[in-house]
Amino acid sequence: MDSTFLANLSWSLAVLVHAAIVITALIVIPRGRKPTAAMAWILLIVILPGIGVVLYLVIGSVRLPAKRRAEQARIDGIIRDRVGANGLQQIEADWPRWFQRVVQQNETLTALPASGGNDASLFGDYQASIDAMAAEIDTAETFVHVEFFIVAWDDTTRGFFAAMERAVARGVTVRLLADYVSTRRLGNCKATLAELDRIGVKWAWMLPVMPFQGKYQRPDLRNHRKIVVVDGRVGFMGSQNLISRDYDSEKNIKRGLKWQELMTRLTGPVVSSVNAVFLSDWLIETGEDLSATEQLSPAAIEAARGAGGEPATAGDGLLCQVVPSGPGYDTENNLRLFLSLIYGATEKVILTSPYFVPDEAMVYAITTACQRGIEVQLFVSEIGDQFMVWHAQRSYYTALLEAGVRIFLYPAPFILHSKHFSIDDDIAVIGSSNMDIRSFSLNSEVSLLVRGESFVAGMREVEQGYRDAGRELTLEEWRREPAKATFLDGLMRLTSALN
Repeated sequence: MDSTFLANLSWSLAVLVHAAIVITALIVIPRGRKPTAAMAWILLIVILPGIGVVLYLVIGSVRLPAKRRAEQARIDGIIRDRVGANGLQQIEADWPRWFQRVVQQNETLTALPASGGNDASLFGDYQASIDAMAAEIDTAETFVHVEFFIVAWDDTTRGFFAAMERAVARGVTVRLLADYVSTRRLGNCKATLAELDRIGVKWAWMLPVMPFQGKYQRPDLRNHRKIVVVDGRVGFMGSQNLISRDYDSEKNIKRGLKWQELMTRLTGPVVSSVNAVFLSDWLIETGEDLSATEQLSPAAIEAARGAGGEPATAGDGLLCQVVPSGPGYDTENNLRLFLSLIYGATEKVILTSPYFVPDEAMVYAITTACQRGIEVQLFVSEIGDQFMVWHAQRSYYTALLEAGVRIFLYPAPFILHSKHFSIDDDIAVIGSSNMDIRSFSLNSEVSLLVRGESFVAGMREVEQGYRDAGRELTLEEWRREPAKATFLDGLMRLTSALN
């Protein structure tokens, strides 16, 4: 057998294997996947079949294992049954019809109802928000629930940990959930876990990647939620992690980076919905069902009732609705909420997102709002802490500026990490979700829908603070960007579609 024949045989086999891989990819990859994501995967596999196949096997699934999704659906069914007729009893006559449908959509997708009679305040000061949470923990009598994407015991959070220790000493049960991958990679993770054990906090990992213990899913499917609940009567949620403002990172410290956040403190029946998200995550991760003793029902019936014994309505304070989302659901709950609100806007849309890498539907919603004559503003950071995401984000600036979106850059060395937006003068959303493909499809997130002019007025003050601190990016300035930078922007945009 001569060398020419062997070479031809090897070449033919390689072509057949490559063809088989491509045909299989064309059959498997498009199922249940957006066309752009499917095309990105197929393109990668065609060009680099070996690397593409390995990457697809590791991070190709955008859903959690079927068992976890089934458990989420079961819990949603329990919540839906317990809410029953005890949720918000009437649709307020002054609500726009489109907004009524958004509230209905959220409940259909998540089982969590809207509730009236709530109060909410904003915290934009990093240390002040942590101190406020610690102060509430010091008032706890029964339980404290803490859930963060990143948890660290450091100089910034020491007071929070001390408050948890005092609560445990009083006989209060303190439970804590932390994302496995994001917290474990911290340099002081062992010290943090040792401190939690020392003070008696009951803690567990969220989405652990432990294949030898039967706990495995796509490793970059993460739980990104930030939640604190005290006795079911006070809650906190927003963008901030439980860690120093520089994330205890030598690289960040060297660059002088500091994170700018926004959290909200909640009272009223909506706190039970925030608590329901924690209890769902705790049950899924630990198998411990706390619904009998620690308020699984999001209705908070007694707290919501008025003097006449009837359930509270939206007119009795702020209307609030909690919207969890993530790979545990079959629908992109946060994306659907964001799109519905933007399409419902009549005057203005003001967006804040540290990682702004929208899908086609979001780009169309935003640019269509401009074409309807609506004022649209976007707040992002002047610099980035994640190379690929920052360049992918920049790739959208031309289309947005040309459509009429006003883009404001928050100044270095700060990373504007707040995640919120406002619609007209009476509707807002705040939570853990970025406006990017990762938050829409891969991360477990939680958002809070609020209707109330007083809350939006507070958010307007926050937005004005962003304008005062930063500067506006103009289309003329952006068109002077060097070709090298725009090339990187476009390249990173392509990689962002691999979800």
